[in-house]
Amino acid sequence: MLQLILGGARSGKSRLAEKLASDSGLPVTYIATSQPLDGEMNERVALHRQRRPDHWGLIEEPVELARVLRENAAPAQCLLVDCLTLWLTNLLMLEDSNRLVAERDQLLETLAVLPGEIIFVSNETGLGVVPLGELTRRYVDEAGWLHQALAERCQRVVLTVAGLPLTLKGTAL
Repeated sequence: MLQLILGGARSGKSRLAEKLASDSGLPVTYIATSQPLDGEMNERVALHRQRRPDHWGLIEEPVELARVLRENAAPAQCLLVDCLTLWLTNLLMLEDSNRLVAERDQLLETLAVLPGEIIFVSNETGLGVVPLGELTRRYVDEAGWLHQALAERCQRVVLTVAGLPLTLKGTAL
């Protein structure tokens, strides 16, 4: 089953995804896409680590998400990817501007053949003011297009607001 958990900053989306992963009863591998490059991001990563059970596996991969999913998805396995918008940011910051399209397309193509339970977490960035600057507008556009494509392929899509889940597609929580 593929699930997409969306929400704004501090909406409870990661906490919900972690609960769904725990409730799956399967071994869980957490796939972290962040690159903690400053003190504030290091603090966020530390908070996420504290919340996760010690027995969960961890893979840190900022760019090659499709490859990591193919290598680790299994029928009796739950993969939790947190978060797609950080992954998208990593791709946008690469010197090779074609890499984003290639990696995104690989991700979308591989979803149909992945076994097991996969939970994606991502920031819903398109609900606010249109940002100033070409890069930030591209980021919001790319995130929106990615979310639409993933939502088509996922069996469940949930929007979290103030820690409350709103099921947009699939079985309600």
